Amino acid sequence: MRLFSLGPLGRERWRRFKANKRGFVSLWVFLAIFVASLFSELIANDDPLLVMYGGRPYFPVFARYSETTFGGDFETDADYRDPYVIDLIEENGLIVWAPIRFSYDTINYDLPSPAPSAPTKENPLGTDEQGKDVLATVLYGFRVSVLFGLTLTVISSIIGVAAGALQGYYGGVVDIVGQRFIEVWSGMPTLFMLIILSSVVQPNFWWLLVITVLFGWMGLVGVVRAEFLRARNLEYALAAKALGLRDSVIMFRHILPNALVATLTFMPFILCGSITTLTSLDFLGFGLPPGSPSLGGLLAQGKENLQAPWLGITAFAVLAGTLSLLVFVGEATRDAFDPRRQS
Repeated sequence: MRLFSLGPLGRERWRRFKANKRGFVSLWVFLAIFVASLFSELIANDDPLLVMYGGRPYFPVFARYSETTFGGDFETDADYRDPYVIDLIEENGLIVWAPIRFSYDTINYDLPSPAPSAPTKENPLGTDEQGKDVLATVLYGFRVSVLFGLTLTVISSIIGVAAGALQGYYGGVVDIVGQRFIEVWSGMPTLFMLIILSSVVQPNFWWLLVITVLFGWMGLVGVVRAEFLRARNLEYALAAKALGLRDSVIMFRHILPNALVATLTFMPFILCGSITTLTSLDFLGFGLPPGSPSLGGLLAQGKENLQAPWLGITAFAVLAGTLSLLVFVGEATRDAFDPRRQS
């Protein structure tokens, strides 16, 4: 990162962030794991990354090929786990596999014991009750959880900042009506409402996102509202209004940058709550559709299969590690934006 492009204040905040070694290291660890999970198909897949056959390259991880392409008898998609297909390819070429030869929905039928099977060399974290590789499930499930959490955090923050800005800047009736609505809306049993709405329709990623946004946008309203209530009577805001600037310009160009300090400080913690919400719904069976990679679903399997402790321990370790990293990043962000800290 080119610090000179941040400006003096940005460089000072970045220095404070780096001064918190735990948060700084946690940020890079989290980013490394998340970026790796974005390429889950190249890390954990039951389709080969590359097949060289007859001098021509094929990429089964990106495209489907029939068995006849490799000298087989059927026009159906090639089953690359079939020893017959593997022998056909290796007779006249080679296969390059992903590091983990299982996807999140791949069932391992060659287990040393009934599923859920204990960790082995082939399945380092064991398998779940359906014979699916736990490590592949964790990799894909982590990606889904973080993407869901990031999307929910961004959308909720935009709505919350806009609502808080309107209440704080205009005050009066707008503020009173807004506060009473938030009091009523926040008093509703959120988890129960999510469960009820999730049971009405077949949930998917986007439907769950819409439902959770309905109840998750209020976290930043109070902070932004307080900043706008304070700043609207300061000299620079009054001067801008006296010069005839539109309310929208004063709000979003002059006051909002100050309110974003608190917003950015809270966002890692909001992300933690978003990931926990999806995990809770999946654990209770009201989350993503059956068969989807899910950390909450893995926790539920661990509860139902106490004789397979690797299920619960793996899910707990991944969730605890992820949330801990985000909390440490949030603490470092808080330090970076705290003007009272000079070191």
